[in-house]
Amino acid sequence: MRQGITQVDSFTDVPYRGNPAAVCVLEVARDERWMQDVAREMNLSETAFLHPEAGGFRLRWFTPAAEVELCGHATLAAAHVLWEEGKLGPGDEARFLTLSGPLGARRDGDWIELDFPTTPASPAPPPPGLLGALGLDSAAAVARSRFDYLVEVPEPALVRSLSPDFLALGRVAARGIIVTSVSDVPGADFISRFFAPAVGVPEDPVTGSAHCSLAPWWSARLGRKRLTGYQASARGGLVRVEVRGDRVALGGRAVTVLRGELVA
Repeated sequence: MRQGITQVDSFTDVPYRGNPAAVCVLEVARDERWMQDVAREMNLSETAFLHPEAGGFRLRWFTPAAEVELCGHATLAAAHVLWEEGKLGPGDEARFLTLSGPLGARRDGDWIELDFPTTPASPAPPPPGLLGALGLDSAAAVARSRFDYLVEVPEPALVRSLSPDFLALGRVAARGIIVTSVSDVPGADFISRFFAPAVGVPEDPVTGSAHCSLAPWWSARLGRKRLTGYQASARGGLVRVEVRGDRVALGGRAVTVLRGELVA
């Protein structure tokens, strides 16, 4: 069965920046083994698979190694493809059914706003090996969310200079590790990097779902609901956030860079 596939760079309007995701818009559900094989073949941090269901779209995300419960940049990419391919009208909202419950997306000019659940991080002791795997002697704070550990450091230069031991970091019992500090980037309030070797992604370029933890974390510290985060990976990208109770709006742009066809 031939299947179209689109690669989209998310949280950027510049090709080959932001975070690339592959998107398969299916007519009907496909089996998990096939989806995992396609994600491994694409070798991107996430590949999104969606098909019509219950007046919206069932949406699933796979890394090259595993299915994940929440992914921001591949959701942004999926919504972008639905509008670009005319499967949704320009004023329509996208509705997704996912492992993390219902999610939404709407267009706001050339930005897309995602409606996601917050995943607040609570203070927690660092697990054995975490700080050492990051190359840190200490941290300003360590916390644990539903999915990840969050490590706050005092200087943005520390965030940028990290060169983790990914083998050791992959032994930490969490989906991933967020490292963050206040920002030194004009127009951004905080910066971060995200590492997830345990699910086959050594460093994710721009991580929407990590901002579901970063948004409430920095909102409490900076005293504002609306903030902008910069993810300081080699590709880089901006994420607008707004805390709305137990939900968070994630704003980003997206650009298509490749269209192709799977023949197996």
